[in-house]
Amino acid sequence: MDSKRDKDQDADCEKITPVLLKSRTGEFDLESILFLKLRGLGIHDLGCIGECMNLEKLDLSGNNVTNLAPLASLRLLSVLCLSANRISNLEPLRNCEGLQNLNLAGNIISSIENLHCLQPLRKLENIRFKDNTYNYTNPVCRNAAYRNIVLEMFPNIKVLDGERVVGRGSELYQLCKDIDDTIKAGLYKNGQLVEHSDCKPWVEDNYWEIKRSNNAIIEEAYKQFNDVLHECRLLNNRATHVISQTERSMSLKKQPKQYAI
Repeated sequence: MDSKRDKDQDADCEKITPVLLKSRTGEFDLESILFLKLRGLGIHDLGCIGECMNLEKLDLSGNNVTNLAPLASLRLLSVLCLSANRISNLEPLRNCEGLQNLNLAGNIISSIENLHCLQPLRKLENIRFKDNTYNYTNPVCRNAAYRNIVLEMFPNIKVLDGERVVGRGSELYQLCKDIDDTIKAGLYKNGQLVEHSDCKPWVEDNYWEIKRSNNAIIEEAYKQFNDVLHECRLLNNRATHVISQTERSMSLKKQPKQYAI
């Protein structure tokens, strides 16, 4: 009963309290909490979260958070997920100097100016303002130059919106993006889909058919391979039959003997 009552309370807790934090983590001292997941609890007031001075990873996604002021004291925080909230002001994050991974997708950040406060965060390598998987975004992402401006503002960024922009794998992301842009440019004209009736396949119809060779050695090897494959199938069928018979006889032996009276 008590555990059910705790779950019901957690399901819709508007404010973070010491009682909530202790019940979720099992830690008596708030400064002992290193990792904290408070996803989808209906939280809009971060309350005493700032007392978790040694917190390193925090997930507050899917809540109703608007004010980030209590996070300003979390200088050891390295991973912060704030997706799907109602955040517009990021100023308190300026003091989270240890931040490396920041997810802000699905909020109401409206302009590039709102991002300037994050520039002092020299360790920030992974930042997300939109997430196509969950259809999360921010108004700032509508800016046509959004991507280039963000990369200029944060030269140390390695991953933006889930796409690697520098290092291993970044060339593949860029190549896919260029191909996608080229295809879209070719398919649409003045906003209308253009149908190309003269499109031809890249290869001939019989390109993927296996061509038999006239080489006698290859033909013989092909024949021997098929013979071996046929023998393997026969052996497999025999083995399956033997195993089935053995299992049947074993099951009969295990059955208790019944005596008629």
